[in-house]
Amino acid sequence: MLRLVGLFLIFLTMFPAFGQSTSKYQVGTITEVKAHQAAGSSASDAASYDVSVKVGDTIYVVLYTPPLGEETVKYSAGRDLLVLVGKRTIRYNDILGQSFEVSIESQKPAAKPKQSKSVSPAAK
Repeated sequence: MLRLVGLFLIFLTMFPAFGQSTSKYQVGTITEVKAHQAAGSSASDAASYDVSVKVGDTIYVVLYTPPLGEETVKYSAGRDLLVLVGKRTIRYNDILGQSFEVSIESQKPAAKPKQSKSVSPAAK
């Protein structure tokens, strides 16, 4: 009887693990940053940027509006960061560990690098 109660308690402690989602952060690389051109924008509007992030075999373009008018995002091409890709958003953490979400504007498959055809000396 004691074994049965022990097995039941072990099962109860493991049960919440089965109901959790399996979302995983992935490495994303910022490939391009462009100033966002909004229709009817005025000079007083906060600057926004279209940031292209390559995650796996997909390039996502997200709309990023920096806090307090910072412009450091303009120089972040080539930077790697951990991202969590959702259906309509991408979540990332800043250097202080604060979590932010940006909306996905578009996505496209990443271009595969072309493989050069090398001719072996034996083939001549």
